This record gives sequence, C-alpha cells and structure tokens, in this order.
Amino acid sequence: MRHAARPPRPGRRALLAAPLALAAGCTARGAVTDSAEADPQSPLILRLAHNLSDTHPTSAAITAFAESVAETSGGRIQVDIYANGQLGSETAVLGQLVQGIVDITRVASPGLATYHAGYHTFGLPYVFDSEEQMHTVMDSAEMTEFYRSTEERGFVGLTHYTSGARSFYTASTPIRTPEDVTGMKIRVQDMRSQTELMETLDGAPVVMAFGDTYTALQTGLIDGAESNETVLTDSAHGEVAKVFSRTRHTIIPDLMLISSEAWQKLAPEDQELVAEAAHRSSLDHREAWVEAIEAAEAESVEMGVEFLDDIDLEAFRTATRPVVDDFAAEYPEVAEVLTVIETASEETS
Repeated sequence: MRHAARPPRPGRRALLAAPLALAAGCTARGAVTDSAEADPQSPLILRLAHNLSDTHPTSAAITAFAESVAETSGGRIQVDIYANGQLGSETAVLGQLVQGIVDITRVASPGLATYHAGYHTFGLPYVFDSEEQMHTVMDSAEMTEFYRSTEERGFVGLTHYTSGARSFYTASTPIRTPEDVTGMKIRVQDMRSQTELMETLDGAPVVMAFGDTYTALQTGLIDGAESNETVLTDSAHGEVAKVFSRTRHTIIPDLMLISSEAWQKLAPEDQELVAEAAHRSSLDHREAWVEAIEAAEAESVEMGVEFLDDIDLEAFRTATRPVVDDFAAEYPEVAEVLTVIETASEETS
C-alpha cells in the first residue's frame, strides 16, 4: 500500500488547487484505468480521502481496508490514502468523489441526503434500538441493495462503520426524561433532523462549529451538547461537561463509498474483492470501537464525569417520533428506507 506524504498545512489557494493536482498526478502515476489490465508493476491506483485523524478507530479500519485490497489483489489494485482532511472537508471530498476526482471516502450517512433523500433516515431519532441492530440491518441484503442503488448518482456504498450512539452531555444538569431538556441550549450538528429533534423536546438547538463547543460549554453560552463518549476525552469536553446522560437518541452509521467511475473500472471479480475487503474492515472496526468507548468512559470517570443510565428511553422515543413521521411524510425515500430497516430487523430477529 502506498500512502501519500502529508503536506504542510495548505492555504486557501492550495486547497482549491489540490483536487486538480491530485487528479493530474494520479493520472501520470496510475496509467492503468481498468483492473482487468492491471498487474503489480502497473497497478490500478484508487485514491481514498477522509478527514479523520490518524488516531481515530475508523482511520485504522480504513488503513486495514487498503492493505487488504493490495494483498488480496496481489498488488494489482492499490489504495492511496489522503487522511486528516488533506483534500478538504467531508462535504468537499464527497463532491470530489461524485465528480470522479477522488475514488473512495468515508462519510456520515446523513450527509448523502443531498444526493438521495433516503439518507435523511440515518440522522433521525431512535431509528435503531441498538448498535447491534444497526449492524445487523446495515449488513443485510436489503440495505446493501439500497446503498448500491446510487450508481447513477455518482457513488456506490461499500460498507458501513459505527460512529457510536449519540447522547446528551451537559455542564452539570442530568437529563433523564424529555421534560429535562425543556429550555436547554444544546449544541447540535448542522442537520435539520437534529434541530427538529431539539425543538420537539422544547429545547433550543444551537448550531455552531464543533471546535467552538468546548469554550461555549466552559462559558455557559450553551448548556450542553450531544455526541458519543469519545468526545469527552478526544476533545477534552469532559473537563467542562460533567454529566453524560445516555439517551442514545441517534445511532448514525458512517459509509465507505466508491465513486461510480472507479467502481466501473473494476472487473466484476474485483468489485467483489474490494467490497469484501471493506466489509472485513468493518467487522474489525466494531471491536476497536467498543474498546475505544470503554477506554473513553474509564478516562472520563477519572475526570469527574458522571454517566447516567436510568434514562426513560421509551418516553424519549415517543416524544421524538413526530420528527420521524414528518420526514417520512415529506420524503417517500425516507419511508422506503424505514421499511427496509423494519424488514431487515424482522428477518434477523
């Protein structure tokens, strides 16, 4: 596997030029444009870009995927990794992928709603009851058919990764029931499903850059935020937020995507090879993610964070159901994906 060297932090002009330079450079280096013609001396080069740090559990899974592709293809197919946001934000890289500039990326699944409204589903509250159910559904034939159905839209789903269950954490206020959220200023992601979730709970959604959340918690500009347990340690939010209430209101899968252009460069047997390597990396990632959550919780307890498990989950599920129903009524694609989730869950129960 060949890794691209990490360049110095680029300025705006360099960032704008990076995708063009990448395309030109890879065209010269990887002249082979069909896996059937590739060999170890002239491999097919696939360019994988993502914005996660080298220490993130998903980065390790992505690296394992690239190594597996190189090994199982006998060196005929190689994956170059551009990590740490070298080629821009998640949204920017997704645009590059659809254009065929980047071949593979990892993206939070609701970010794909721009290209297919059905992906709104994965940002909705209590769509999954547990991470185990989410994995079962996302591994199902029905769901695989769904995220392979977007080839005409510029991308194909290869596999999914967990990004954990998201819960509320606050400076000092416990959240055990929907009523506890009333009037609270909570930082949320810039997603309509998240702002509507807060409004349904009579809270005040605050959309701000993630990097500003620590100071906002510290100064009292916001009362809390929502994410998984690793945010307490990786971003040191446990220093200023001392109560983590496991509402587990969203379980959002990430997806590894390949561009339709790159997918079509792969012979059918190589499409299967790449998809299998992606799935194996997902299985390994699940174990690593559990370990990361356990380590984050242990470290957070030492920081003085209290974890609450006596949450009225059924009350939260009932209170937020209108958000799910509204999206399903507005987007037929969401209703279809909800049916896929229900069907896949029933078949494996």
